[in-house]
Parts: sequence; structure tokens; C-alpha cells
Amino acid sequence: MNWLNSEAFTLFDQHIKWSDMIGNVIGLAALALGWRRSIWTWPAQFVSGVILFTAFATAHLSGSAGKQIVVMVVAAWGFWQWNRGRQQAQDGSIAVRFATGLERLLMVGAAAVGTLAVGGLFTLYPSLSWDPWPDAYIFVGTIVAMYAQARGMVEFWFAWLLVDLVGVPLNFANGFAFSGFVYVIYGALVLWGLRDWWLRSREDARPALEGAQA
Repeated sequence: MNWLNSEAFTLFDQHIKWSDMIGNVIGLAALALGWRRSIWTWPAQFVSGVILFTAFATAHLSGSAGKQIVVMVVAAWGFWQWNRGRQQAQDGSIAVRFATGLERLLMVGAAAVGTLAVGGLFTLYPSLSWDPWPDAYIFVGTIVAMYAQARGMVEFWFAWLLVDLVGVPLNFANGFAFSGFVYVIYGALVLWGLRDWWLRSREDARPALEGAQA
């Protein structure tokens, strides 16, 4: 499997690795499937996580590599969650909604505490990460985003936007140019997906017509 971490080509003086390219293309497909509320978003995220783990682990980016392990675990949980709740919407598709005030507060608090904890760990053990605080931010932010996605919360898109803001420069700085380019595309997909889920949440919140099958 060494070929995965070999150079595929050079673009704008940036060396593109096979693992970086393939993992992110699959991740991009997973995001598009999430936009369409397809349950196949989770298997795609799992495969992307496996490939990107090999990329980040060989680059000694422990935070990003560890994030992929969490991605795989949460992807399995998300698949179970969506499979269990497939009939929650009136048309039989995945139901989406805005988080409650308490849920938002808990997610923001968990993101803050988690980033401080992981960033502190990376600072104490520099060998774990070249960029401790950005790496910790992306690590925790991804977990929060995937948790919100698994629960069908519209806020999942906002979480991904916040991850992208740090992910783009971090990937370019650490030699993962293709990840940086893809994160820019992620940003566009996130905005479109946010609009789709936002409108969808209104439809799912409407009460069923009297006498109609819910």
C-alpha cells in the first residue's frame, strides 16, 4: 500500500499524494451524499477516513490521523442512527431539524473544552502534532460536525464551515495541497447543503394534513 503515499502529480508547485487525493475525493462525495440525505454518506465517510488515516499517520500529524479514527467510529454510529430513523420525515426520508438552544450550548461547550484538552495534550507531547492548536481545533470540530449530522441537525453545516476556515491553511502548510483545494470545494457544497437542509427542516416541521398518512 506504499503507493498510496507516493506522489501522484504536481499542481501549482504543490506535490499531490495519491492518498490525499483519493481520500478527499471520496470525502467530497460523502459530503454531497449528506447534502442529499443519502444514508450512503456514512460508508463513504468511513472509506475516506481509512485512506486519509494512512496519509496523515505517515506525515506524523497525529491529530489529523486520530481524527480519521474518530471519523470511522462516528460514521458507523451515524449509519446506525440514520438507518434507525429513516422513516422520521413525512415522506420517509431522513428528517432534519435545527438544534434546540440547549443542544447548541452543549455542542459549543464540548467543542471549546475538547479543543483545550486535545490542544493541551498536543502541546505537552509535541511529537503528536506539528501544529497542536489548529490540529486540535479540526479534530474536535469534525467530531462535533459529524455528531450533529448523525442527529440530523442543520447546525452540522455551520460546524463544517468553521472547520474549513482552519483546515484550508493548515493542509497547505503541511504539504497536503489537495486537501486544501478540496476544502475550498467543501465550502461551496456546505453553503448549498445548508440551504437545502434549512428549507427541508421547515418542511419536516409542518404538521401532516388531517386524514393524511404521517
